[in-house]
Amino acid sequence: MAESLRRMVNNGNFTSLQDKLEKWLDDYHINTNDQNVARACELVELNARVQGQLFTLLNLVASEGGLYGGVNTLKNRLLPWLSSGFAASAASVSADTSLAVLAEAAEKDRQITEIQSHYEQQLDNMEKDLVETKDDAAALKAELDETRDELDDTRRKSTGTMMATEDEIIRLKEELRLTRDESASLRTRVDMIGDYERQVRVLRDEIAILRGERAVLENGLPEPLPPLPPPRPGSPTHAKLTDSVRRSRLIGRYNDLFSIDRVEALTTLRRYIPDDEEMVQRIVFVGVQEAFHAAKMAFRAMRLRVRKNLAITHIGPETLEEAVLDYIVRNTDLFDVNGAVQDTIRAMNVNPKISFPAEIDFNLLHPFIREVCRCGWGMCALEPPLDISPATDAELYNELKYRRSYDSEFTAPLVAYHVWPALMEYDRVVVKGEAVTKRGASLFSPRRSRSRSPSPRLRSPSPSPRRATSPRPMSPSRSRSPSPTRSGSAMSVSSRPSSRSSPRPYSAASSYVSY
Repeated sequence: MAESLRRMVNNGNFTSLQDKLEKWLDDYHINTNDQNVARACELVELNARVQGQLFTLLNLVASEGGLYGGVNTLKNRLLPWLSSGFAASAASVSADTSLAVLAEAAEKDRQITEIQSHYEQQLDNMEKDLVETKDDAAALKAELDETRDELDDTRRKSTGTMMATEDEIIRLKEELRLTRDESASLRTRVDMIGDYERQVRVLRDEIAILRGERAVLENGLPEPLPPLPPPRPGSPTHAKLTDSVRRSRLIGRYNDLFSIDRVEALTTLRRYIPDDEEMVQRIVFVGVQEAFHAAKMAFRAMRLRVRKNLAITHIGPETLEEAVLDYIVRNTDLFDVNGAVQDTIRAMNVNPKISFPAEIDFNLLHPFIREVCRCGWGMCALEPPLDISPATDAELYNELKYRRSYDSEFTAPLVAYHVWPALMEYDRVVVKGEAVTKRGASLFSPRRSRSRSPSPRLRSPSPSPRRATSPRPMSPSRSRSPSPTRSGSAMSVSSRPSSRSSPRPYSAASSYVSY
């Protein structure tokens, strides 16, 4: 109690109240009415706080006296003051004022009742709406479950239909394969029939000559012999008869190499060189160049060997060159494709324009290089032959030979690197190639990876065991000389690969285009 009284004295609330009263008195005539009312309210609030503190002290003092402590004092001094205060306040309230207060209270009770009833009605409506919403949600959920069941049923049916379609596709592919085999066998028979007819004509001519000789021997020479008929011109060889068919087939195969086999090779290389798209495409382009060169060298060696063997015993209406070409066309299985593939890989290993991680080698591209070698061999056996166009670094872009890839700068005049070589017949473009043009293209080749082994040897076993015992001689020069069987068709020199999944090479009609 003493501590509370001490705090009240230290606060100086009474002193503050006295100071505010004196200040209000000094400024009363200066202040406005609102300012004086505000000062009065402030003093009333301060007085109320002081009275609250005094009543608290009174309560504490009375509680220290026990249950009946200070009762007489409270009766004699506090109660008369309280009663006089209530009487004074009641004197200012009339009967009419009491009735107005009661009416106002009744009106407030009625309004409260109405608000409460309205609120309860709104709650009921909200509950009804909630129930209806739950019913709608349940109906939607049931409909969703039904739709899901229908979707699952449709998916199962479509899966069954897809499986049936796949079986049908497999069956059709098998029928197509059988049809192709039958067509190949029939084509072989047609070729054999043509050979038989030619042999029959030759035999008939020989029989006619022998009959004439026998008649001369039997009858002597009573009169001069009639002049012999002029020799019949030789029939076209098998190579000439099938040249147009083989040409169309090889051009189509060249297009397939670009659109299918090249994309598969790029996909294989990207698994090992994921961050250098240009190097990936350079590797593929150099592989095509080296494969065509290897096929060309193998065709030259085969032709020299066949000419040497046929020159001793050759007789017939066709020339020696025609007989050599006809023999090569009929015996394409004599082409050492595995040797050509290994020559290509060895040339790629020493090519300074491309690189590869040290843990793998170019044998990853063995299937692609094998198909390119086969295509190049077949094109060498055509009359006239087909060959890929030479390609050099930073050459001027030629719209007749190439088209730009999607990532090229279409205003750049120089070729940064090549994507696919153009197919040429002498100086005429048969199938357009593809190149990447960029500004600032230079003659410098891209740096070769230090991870490559400096030795050109292969790091994986050769797929052809015969190649291990009789390696093919490597040409000391990497220059591309024209084929010995043709003139005017130059092999490609060097270039680089590119383009991710570019469209199929341009070819007007199914065979070739004249520019």
